[in-house]
Amino acid sequence: MDITNYSWQKSSFSGDSSNCLYLAVSDADCVLIRESDDPSQTVAASSSAALARLLRGIKADTFGRPADRP
Repeated sequence: MDITNYSWQKSSFSGDSSNCLYLAVSDADCVLIRESDDPSQTVAASSSAALARLLRGIKADTFGRPADRP
């Protein structure tokens, strides 16, 4: 997949940080997610509905916190 043909949008939560998350929408309702560390790689692909469920779960703290983080 050639990911350079997509219109990538930087997450507003990334601010001016060099650790950024980018999203793009491809055909067939597929959301592409990549990080700024290696922009030539697609980190994940998901449907918009599944990504929305994940984000709602994160906001609701459904998954809890990793053991090594406060």
